[in-house]
Amino acid sequence: MQFKHPEILYFLFLLIVPILVHLFQFRRFKKEYFTNVRFLKSISIQTRKSSQLKKWLLLACRLLLLAAIILAFAQPYFDAKDHKNRSNEMYIILDNSFSMQAKGKKGELLKRAVQELLEEAPENKKFSLITNTESYWNTDIKSIRSTLQNIKYSAIPFDLNPILAKINARPGNIKKDIIIITDAVGLNEKQLKNIPETDVSYFIIPKSEQKNNVSIDSVFIDETTNDFYDINVNLSRFGEDIKSVPIAIYNQKKLIAKTVTHLDSPKKTLHFSIPKQAFHGYVSITDNSLAYDNTFYFSISKVKKINIISIGEAQKSNFLQRIYTNDEFNYSNSELATLDYNNLEKQNTVVLNELDEIPQALQITLKDFVQKGGNLIVIPSAKCSAATLNSFLGNFGNIQFKSYETVEKLISKINFNHPLFSGVFENRISNFQYPSTKASFAISNSNSGALIYDDQTAFLSALFTPVSVVYVFSAPINTENSNFQQSPLIVPAFYKMAQFNQNNSINALTIGNTNPFIVNASVLKDGILEVKNSYEQFIPIQQIMNSKVKMTFNDLPQEAGNFEIYNQKQWIENISFNYNRSESNLNQLDNNLLSDYQTSESIESVFRSIQSDRMDNQLWKWFVIFALLFLVCEIAIIKFLK
Repeated sequence: MQFKHPEILYFLFLLIVPILVHLFQFRRFKKEYFTNVRFLKSISIQTRKSSQLKKWLLLACRLLLLAAIILAFAQPYFDAKDHKNRSNEMYIILDNSFSMQAKGKKGELLKRAVQELLEEAPENKKFSLITNTESYWNTDIKSIRSTLQNIKYSAIPFDLNPILAKINARPGNIKKDIIIITDAVGLNEKQLKNIPETDVSYFIIPKSEQKNNVSIDSVFIDETTNDFYDINVNLSRFGEDIKSVPIAIYNQKKLIAKTVTHLDSPKKTLHFSIPKQAFHGYVSITDNSLAYDNTFYFSISKVKKINIISIGEAQKSNFLQRIYTNDEFNYSNSELATLDYNNLEKQNTVVLNELDEIPQALQITLKDFVQKGGNLIVIPSAKCSAATLNSFLGNFGNIQFKSYETVEKLISKINFNHPLFSGVFENRISNFQYPSTKASFAISNSNSGALIYDDQTAFLSALFTPVSVVYVFSAPINTENSNFQQSPLIVPAFYKMAQFNQNNSINALTIGNTNPFIVNASVLKDGILEVKNSYEQFIPIQQIMNSKVKMTFNDLPQEAGNFEIYNQKQWIENISFNYNRSESNLNQLDNNLLSDYQTSESIESVFRSIQSDRMDNQLWKWFVIFALLFLVCEIAIIKFLK
C-alpha cells in the first residue's frame, strides 16, 4: 500500500492525546469511608468495574477514529495493474481508406468508428489523431469533434509505415499508446515490424458483413478502325455470391452503351465499340458493396498526328514510310548531311537508322531532345564503333555495346510483360515465326529486353527516362542482315515505340502515381498550367520543355473525376483520374497476422481497458467509512453502556 500524501502520517502522533486523557481520568485517589456510607461499598465496586470497561472501549474507538481520519487524508492506494504506462502519450490512427466504406452491423465501418470515438473518448484526455492524409496533434475530443464528423474517405491506401514515421518523428522520449482503427485491408507483416516494441499498441478491427465486391480495374483501346474505337473494360470479382452486374458507358453525361454482364469468373473483359471522336466520360457499374471502385473515368483526345523523323539513308528507311502512314503520322526522312537540327525540336520521335557515325553536335541535340520528352529509336550500323554507341547511349541508361559478331542468331522470345507489347497480343503465342539476324553486337544490359535472342541476350531493349524512352536494337535490321522487316513483329513494335507518351490513347491516371504526364502546350516562361473541373482545381508540379510541359500530380487531385487542363483560360487537354484499386478485395486479412497484438472490435472496450488497468485502487473512501463507523460506535457506547 502506498500513500499519495505520506507527510500527513506524522499526525498519527496525535493518537497520544486520547491516551493521555484516558490515563488522567484513571488517576487513583485515597478514599476515606464514613460510617454513614459504608453500606454503599459493595455497589461502588460493581460500578467501578463497569466504568473502566466503558472507558477502555471509548479509548479504542477514539484511537481508531482518529487513525482512520489521518489515513484517509493521506490517501492510501494500491498501484494499478498497468501503472508503468500511466503517463503514455496517446496516438489514434484512423484508417479512412476506401475499404472502410464496407458495411458492418451498424453501417459503414468508418462512420461507425467515428461515432464510437465521439461517444467513448475521455473528454479531458489529450491525444493525437492521424488519418491517411491528415494529422491533428495534441488535441482532445471536444476540439476535434467537428473534424471527425466531416471526415472524408482518402484516395491513399492505408499504410502504417508513413504514419508511424510521423509519430516517431515527434519530439520527446515518452512511451506511446498507439490505437490503430482499421479493417486491416492491405496490412502486412512488414508494416507491423515498424511498430516500436517499447510502445503499447492496440488494434481495433471492425468487421464488415458484406465481403463481396466488383471493381472496374482498367479501360484500354483494343483496336482502332476508321470510325470506331474498340475498347476493353476489365472487371474483377471478389467473393462468390455475385450473379450479374449492370454496366454503362457515358460520354460526359450522355449514355452511349449499356449492358448487363454475368460474372462467371474472377476476371472478366467486356468489349464495347464507341465512336472515334474525343471522349471525356466514364464507365460505371452498380453493386451493393464498395462504391469507390464502381466508376472508372477516362478520356480520349482528338487524334493528333505524331511527328517522326528518321535520320539515315533514304533506301534503308523505306520500310518506316510504310509503317508511319499519313493518317496518323507526319513522317519524314533526312540524311545526316542535310539534317536541319532546328527541326528536331518539333518532332515527337527520332529514328537513328544505321548511322556510321553520330556527330558530337547531334549527340548533344538528341540528349536535350530526350530530356524534354522526345522518344528515340537507335538502329546501329555495322560500321559504327561500339565506343561511339556507348558514349552516346551512356547519357540515357546502363547499356554497353561490345564486339560486333558475325554469328547468326534467332529472335526466339517476346517479353509480353514489357510495356512495349502491353495490350498488343490477346494471347501469349508460342508458334510464332520469329525473325533472325546474321550479325549483331554483343551487349550488356541491366534492363529486360522486349525481344530476346535464343541465347537470352536482348535484340530490342528500352531505356526509360522520367519523361521519355530510348529504344535500342542490337543489330542492323536492313534486309541484307535480317529478315525482321518481313516479320509481323515490325509493325506493332515500331508503332508502339512511336506512340509512347503520346496522348492519342486513353488518358486515365491513378491518384498517387508519380509517373509524369506530357502535354503539348506552348507556355510562357512564367506561365503555368492549371487542372480543374466543376468542383476542384489545382496546379500540379510542372516543367516547361520547349513546346511540351511535363506535369507530375503525386497525390492530386483529392477526388477522382474528369478534368481539363488550361493554359491561362485556354483549354489545352482533357485528362481523367481514378482511385487506386488496391483495396477492392475485402478478403485480404490474414487472421493470424495480429495474433501477437491486442485486438478488439470495439473502441469502447479498448478505452475501458486502458482506464481500468491504469487506475490506482484508491482506499481513502474505505477509511472515511471506517471513521464514520467508529464514530457511531463511540456514540453508542456513551449512550447505551452504563
